[in-house]
Amino acid sequence: MMAEWFLDDLAVGQRFVSGTRRIETQDIKAFAQDFDPQPFHLDEAAAKDSLFGGLAASGWHTAAVTMRLLVEGGAPLAGGLIGAGAEVAWPRPTRPGDLLTVTSEVIEIRPSRSRPDRGMVTLRSETRNQQDEVVQILVAKLVVPRRP
Repeated sequence: MMAEWFLDDLAVGQRFVSGTRRIETQDIKAFAQDFDPQPFHLDEAAAKDSLFGGLAASGWHTAAVTMRLLVEGGAPLAGGLIGAGAEVAWPRPTRPGDLLTVTSEVIEIRPSRSRPDRGMVTLRSETRNQQDEVVQILVAKLVVPRRP
């Protein structure tokens, strides 16, 4: 069982690194078919003539994979990953064959004044491909319980 970090265990600057997940062409197309059916996510020929110059995963697909990697140990927070808001950016596309890893850093910790059993943690997560290129930046505010 993996360790769970409570608010009291965290420190600004603390880092976590996830496992990896490979994104295949069929994964990109299946996600796009269900959730983001744009030609540059579904069809290689159409994608060549797009801004992306080739097949690219939906940013929301990259976000979903990021979440999976965080949940599987990339951000082992007690009580789970309970979001209270986020900003997301996709500086470059995720491509078929990319092997994604998420590195997260605690950038702010705010104990709640009104709810002493919890606090808010701001976590900055960079999802990178196998060339160490950033494909997503997620800055999330998370509700984290204090140690009981």
